[in-house]
Amino acid sequence: MVKVTLNGTVLAESDKTVVVENNHYFPPDSVKKDLFSNSSTSTVCPWKGTASYYNASVDGNKVKDIAWYYPEPKSAASQIKDYVAFYKNKVAIEV
Repeated sequence: MVKVTLNGTVLAESDKTVVVENNHYFPPDSVKKDLFSNSSTSTVCPWKGTASYYNASVDGNKVKDIAWYYPEPKSAASQIKDYVAFYKNKVAIEV
């Protein structure tokens, strides 16, 4: 089971993550979406496609661009469509 926390609050937990480039991508239904809001940030990966980002709010503290996902990945990354990955320097990840 892989778990992501921010200040002790669980943001995501799953035993069905997909590891890509040393990042655990969490299935959409394993992420506590009520703690997230959409960010205006987007980036482009040459082989995965365009990533969208989430901000998170926990106990009144907002962390910008804490996580990212690929809503329409390129075919090589189709297995992570809508799966959510987290920045290791912004959260605690327990494997």
